[in-house]
Amino acid sequence: MENWKRTFAFIWSGQLISILSSSVVGYAIIFWMSLETGSPEVLALATMSGMLPQALLGLFIGVYIDRWDRKRTMIYADGFIALCTLLLAVLFYLGVAEIWHIYLLLACRSIGSAFHMPAMQASVPLLAPEDQLTRIAGINQMISASANIVGPALGALLIGITSIGNILLLDVAGAVVACLSLLCIHIPRPIRSNLMHNLHREFLEGLMAIKAVRGLAWLFTLSILVLLFIMPVGVLYPLMTLQHFGGGTFEMSLIEILWGGSSLLGGALMSLRNYNINRVVLICSSNIVVGLAFTLSGMLSSTAFVGFALLTALEGIAGGVFNSSFISVVQTRLDSGFLGRVLSIYFSVGQLPAALGLLGTGFLADRIGLSNTFIVCGIAILLLGTLGLVLPNVLQLDQRHR
Repeated sequence: MENWKRTFAFIWSGQLISILSSSVVGYAIIFWMSLETGSPEVLALATMSGMLPQALLGLFIGVYIDRWDRKRTMIYADGFIALCTLLLAVLFYLGVAEIWHIYLLLACRSIGSAFHMPAMQASVPLLAPEDQLTRIAGINQMISASANIVGPALGALLIGITSIGNILLLDVAGAVVACLSLLCIHIPRPIRSNLMHNLHREFLEGLMAIKAVRGLAWLFTLSILVLLFIMPVGVLYPLMTLQHFGGGTFEMSLIEILWGGSSLLGGALMSLRNYNINRVVLICSSNIVVGLAFTLSGMLSSTAFVGFALLTALEGIAGGVFNSSFISVVQTRLDSGFLGRVLSIYFSVGQLPAALGLLGTGFLADRIGLSNTFIVCGIAILLLGTLGLVLPNVLQLDQRHR
């Protein structure tokens, strides 16, 4: 704990490079597939390939994350992703790569992330003082947001100057750097009072850990439902820019940069200091802001692109505040021995409604229109955020303000 700043300096340096390279490669793959196929079905299948493995595996692998050494788990996960990416790069160099190979790679990356993300978040309370967890979550949000800013720009640039095989090697290099940075630190193993070594019972133990904290199950449920309504809107942003506001590639890029930059700002605000504010209030208020911004975006006329851009920036800030606050609340209310299972369940279950939202995007846009989709989903998110504020058990989750 005394050397937590030094420890996180190693972690953040490796993760920054790894996440940035993964973002660049991820966007480059999307751009390459768009140019090569021009098929929305191909892009939808690619998105599902990157979501479903993590959603399905995450229900069970949290048990092993809590059993295993978390540092080794993250290193093996990054190594697995690097190996799969390297194999695909070789296929491109040999000229035999096909679309289904990319689906397979995205699925393998999703499997690696299913192990890496919960293991990383579950390790944070073992490495830093409790009163610093919100600030650390804010910095993690800044790293993620930075990738969302740099990824699209560099991905598009590299597609124009080099081959997709060369771009894939960036992800390999980033994973190697992340593994090397993890080798420089020590992550203690949490003390577990009851080692059952039974997959089913340990999984149920993770669910009971959520239920045992009054209000936490409600917070999880509300957050997952919010994801269900955010996903259709998130997918429709490019179409909203093009079709409703009559924009082009510049306007689409501007919206993506505004979202990433404002999300970075939200994370930065949470990392600056410890605020004397109930973090659950911040979580619910962020949902209300996002819901209100979605609703107002759907009401804008076709000439109000500037207003759409400003509302997008507001949504990004709210998203950064939400992510930092939510993770830190969970980390402070649960014992470290349960965090692998609980966070894995949350990330997994959160992906399932997101996938349903993705599948429902075309239906909503075709039946009720782009603008009305923004309005309907915005109102739903607004109501869910308000509901969280009126549930006493949820508000009392932040022990500093009970």
